[in-house]
Amino acid sequence: MTTWQGWQHFATTPPQTPPEPGDAPRSTQERLAYHSAFVTVRTPAIDTLATQVRTLMLLGRHQQTTARPSLIVTGPAAAGKTTALLEVGRTCHLAHTRKHPAPPGRAHHQVPVAYLLVPPGATAKTLATEFARYLGIPVTTRMTQAQITSAVCHTYTAVGVRLVLIDEIHRLNPRTTTGAEAADLLKDLTERIKATFVYTGIDVAATPLFAGVRGAQLAGRASLITCGPLPARHGTRRPFTDLVTDMEAALDLTQHKPGTLPAHAAYLHQRTAGRIGSLARLIRQAAITAICDGTERITKKSLEAIQLDHLAEEARRPRTRQPARTG
Repeated sequence: MTTWQGWQHFATTPPQTPPEPGDAPRSTQERLAYHSAFVTVRTPAIDTLATQVRTLMLLGRHQQTTARPSLIVTGPAAAGKTTALLEVGRTCHLAHTRKHPAPPGRAHHQVPVAYLLVPPGATAKTLATEFARYLGIPVTTRMTQAQITSAVCHTYTAVGVRLVLIDEIHRLNPRTTTGAEAADLLKDLTERIKATFVYTGIDVAATPLFAGVRGAQLAGRASLITCGPLPARHGTRRPFTDLVTDMEAALDLTQHKPGTLPAHAAYLHQRTAGRIGSLARLIRQAAITAICDGTERITKKSLEAIQLDHLAEEARRPRTRQPARTG
């Protein structure tokens, strides 16, 4: 998805949908493919991010003199940050193309959304090259960073990019010379491209990105949205149980009993530490296993048999007390 063609395919391909009553049964291979991709369940983080992005795009639409306000989505690993980012980007893309359809018989020349990953050990030139690669802007080894940046700013403005999504922002380290130059490049791009920039990264506030003069500039322009684990309770609501219920409703298993997974919500919360990514993986893997072994249902026993990501497995292990030191 870090090229325009790949992003366009992602944004315009209809998302997976759960089976509807009266639908013809899907084949085993179709159901395996369905649970592998699965549905994107609307979460509070997606709703919050969508509202903030829409507001900031309107706020910065006619701003000319300084960088437009931006957003940073932060949180621990497997908290659903990238999923929220992609879902909001898809929504923006589809809304723009509906409002500005391509002329009959012609390809769409506008590119409303750009999605990029910060490369490991990013320098200003490699980061500028990633921006160029997204739109297929020709880059040669002889080109300087300034030349690549000028081509990027010109082309992004010409095709009407309105939303720039930058993932893995925690890879930037402004305390190093190359990291500082890459951070300065981003600041330059936010001032020269008429778009709203949204960044995502792991625990961004605890990284060097917010340190020093450059960090103060970023913190002064960017709002911070924390995409953390879902709590078991929030006042009178049970957001984690609601998410489990929605995921269960999307299953396509012939023998699964509705209500089984919400009844185990406390166990699932303890098992995944409330992380959306870990929960989605656990349910998807359990569903695929249920199809392969013919049981066609998910039980607590079948969930127990699945080994999750290391982060989730470490969180569920009881902590052992260190013996007191003597002497």
